[in-house]
Amino acid sequence: MQIIIYTKAYCSFCFAAKRLLSKRGLGFEEIPVMGNPASEKEMHELTGGYTVPQILIDGKPIGGYTELIELDMEGRLKEVA
Repeated sequence: MQIIIYTKAYCSFCFAAKRLLSKRGLGFEEIPVMGNPASEKEMHELTGGYTVPQILIDGKPIGGYTELIELDMEGRLKEVA
């Protein structure tokens, strides 16, 4: 299982998403996009989104923090991951 999270510095939703994943014991790769146009372009191509965080689980975009917390509240985060 692979979790990738695209982030920007000073993004409270990015911090919250990383904290939730860590709390659930789920490892992730963080890709900062601030000041990195290539990573930002890659994020958009993979997810269709311009806002952060953008989260992919096993290559499938799930959305941002709101969608991550919804998966967790429904008990489906561990299932997806």
